[in-house]
Parts: sequence; C-alpha cells; structure tokens
Amino acid sequence: MLKRLNGEDDMTGAEVAIRDADFPVPFASGLEYNAPARGPWNIVHTGMLMPESHQVFACAQGCLRGVILTAAEMEAMDRMSWISVDRNDLFDGSLERNIVDGTADILRKLPRKPRAVLLFLSCVHLFAGCDFEAILEELRAMFPNVVFVDCYMNPTMRKSGLTPDQLMRRQLYAPLAPCPSEPKTANLIGNDRPTDESSELARLVREAGWKLRDITDCKTFDEYLAMAKSALEITYLPTAAAAGDALERRLGRKHLYLPLSYDFNEIERNLAKLADALGIDAPDWTGAKRNALRALEYAREIAGDFSVEIDYTATPRPVGLALLLAEHGFRVTRVYTDAMIEEERPAFERLRSLAPDLLLTATVHAKMRFAGKGVHEHGPVLAIGQKAAYFSGTRHFVNIVSGGGMYGFDGVAKLAALIEDAAIHEKDTETVIQHKGLGCRSCL
Repeated sequence: MLKRLNGEDDMTGAEVAIRDADFPVPFASGLEYNAPARGPWNIVHTGMLMPESHQVFACAQGCLRGVILTAAEMEAMDRMSWISVDRNDLFDGSLERNIVDGTADILRKLPRKPRAVLLFLSCVHLFAGCDFEAILEELRAMFPNVVFVDCYMNPTMRKSGLTPDQLMRRQLYAPLAPCPSEPKTANLIGNDRPTDESSELARLVREAGWKLRDITDCKTFDEYLAMAKSALEITYLPTAAAAGDALERRLGRKHLYLPLSYDFNEIERNLAKLADALGIDAPDWTGAKRNALRALEYAREIAGDFSVEIDYTATPRPVGLALLLAEHGFRVTRVYTDAMIEEERPAFERLRSLAPDLLLTATVHAKMRFAGKGVHEHGPVLAIGQKAAYFSGTRHFVNIVSGGGMYGFDGVAKLAALIEDAAIHEKDTETVIQHKGLGCRSCL
C-alpha cells in the first residue's frame, strides 16, 4: 500500500538528537531523496584530473545522461565519448565486442590520440559477467601507445566495499608504474583541488627541502607519470586512503595517511608523523595554534547570533568540526550526515555530552523532500556546506566541499575567516549550488 509522505511537521526517522543517535549509522536505509546541491565532485570530474586523457563510458542511455551533462557543464565534451548499451547486448553475446569496436572507432575518429583512455563499465556489465580484462587486452594490442585504465560507474556499490568515489580515486593513479624513486619527493594523493600552500602540511614538506607533487598541478601526462618516482605517498581525505594503499603495494612506497581533522591534538600528531617521515624534527606549533584560536574567537564574535548547521559534503569530519565550534562558543544546532566514519567516533562521544540536543539530520531520507517547511528553528542560520545551505534555506553559508583544500591549524584559521565572511555577506544560494563540481569550469 502506498503511504503519503509528509515531513512538514513530523521528521521522525530523518533526524535524531545526538544523545539518542546510533553510531555510525543513525538512520534506517530506505527510499532516498537527492537534494539539488551539486557542488560535490563525481567520477567524471575526478577522471578529468588526468591530463591528456579521454573518458569513454559504456552504459545504458539513462545513466549516460548524467555523465554527459557533467562533461557538458564542464565544457569538456571534447574529452568525453560514450557507447550506449541496450538489452539485446546482454543476450546476443556482443557485450564485449561492442565495447572493443566502439572504443576503437572513437579513438580512430578523434583528431588527436589521447595519452590515456579511462574506460568506464557500468553495473549492468558486472551483473552480466562482462570480461573487462579481455576487452582491455584487445584494446591495448590495437593501440599500444595509449594507456587504458579500467574504471567503474557502479552505484550499486555505494554501501559495500569501496565506494565509486574511492574506487575512482584509486584508479586515477593506476597508470603509475614501478620505477626507481627520487629522494626527497612526495605525492599528495586523492585530492580534487590543490591543498593550500600556506597549510602546515605543504609548508613542512617544502621547508624540509622536499618536492611535493599533486595531480591537480599536472599539466601534461608526462608530469603525471613522474608522480611514480616520488618516494612518499601522502593522503588526508578518507576517500583517498585506498589510493595511497594501492600505490604503497604497487610501487613499494611508504603511504602516510594524515586524516583531515579539527582536533588540535590530532593535527599535531599528524604533523609529527609527517616530520618523522621527512627526517626532520617536528616544529613548535604554538604560534599556529594561537592564530587558529584567535581566528575562532573573532569568528564567534561576528557570527554569534547565528545557529550553525554543517553537512558532510563540506568536510569528511562534520561531527569533528561541530565539536570544535561548539567548544569555542558557537551555537551549533544541526549536522547533516547519513552515516559517520569511524574516525568521527571520539568527536561523536564528546559532542553528545557537550551538546546532547544537537540534531543529526539525514540528507537522503525521503522526508527531506519537505525540509525547511516548519522543521527548523526560528532565527538566522549559518550553513557550512551546500546541502546545509539548501535544507536550511539560508543565504549565509560557507561554500566548500571535501575540506576545501584547507588543512591543519592554518585550515582552521581559514575556515574561521570563511565563517566570518558568510555571516556578513549573503550568497545567491539557488544560483551557487546548481553548479556541478565546485571549483570546476562551468558553462552555467
């Protein structure tokens, strides 16, 4: 029997006070809603980071619509092609043949051969038992000067194993082959945007006399391939850790996971680990901590009249960020997250004691279709993240995704400055959040 969903007054199941919430998944899985806040990156955006590459998607037409529109909005249609799959392909034995022939035809017609092809299969191919290795083997024989990378558009894996996002970040570095390492060189792996040069992470590497490579800085495929020579792999986003582990196994390089954090003690421990890997003494961060605390204090003075709402697309540690702000006098009232990573457990436990009435709110629950209609408290809201801005209906928000390239004490100070700016200046929320892939070129 169909049941009318009306969340205007009743948000049961879509939100819970943190004191009553289960960790790590506070909400039951079911019918899902997708909010029109489009800033987070998807696999198309991430794949475009590989210079001189071309993407080929083999999937059904309904799925193709989304990836083609992503490339179109990025004004990157010259780097995207596709092979449509219909149901007859699943039964007549032509599944692999069509992908090989279709990809070959695409490459022959391109005005210039790409250095690499990211070939995406979809969930229907995996259900059908498609032999991806045979496809790649034949294509590599036909085009020996092109690097083929197996990629996957498989939304059925969102909640088990590596997510499509994690898998894409791992495959982004698949062409990096074993080779002798260069001393005092490190890679920053798995980020969508450059890490701030002023961050303690980047400064520590540079001041130790090391060279830091990042795919976001690579302009040519040869610059990208040179990343294989680096002696150290560094990741700080949880979605990038699998990529660092894969490089450690394949290249024999040390992988250092230094998770993005808003806990000052954890930040200092991470920087101490980095200093040790670089072979230098850990600096005294007293001044950096003082600057961060001063920035938080000033931001609280400016934004003190706002209730603060944070969502998981802004940072992989929304609970940790909520704890930091609550500990420094901000009125944090809501965190939008459907699940929490294990790294958030200590912050979750501390926050439920410090602010037991803080609400955890789902983003994909069906009732979120009605969010903003009588479910939020009165008064001004300052949002951190696009989903929080959308659901709260505020025009005062910090527009970042995945940490925004900020890291360490410097990152805390910069985020505090963005909170100040958001409190003072309004944004055109409806216009801003329609742009797909924050930081990417857009035709909108």
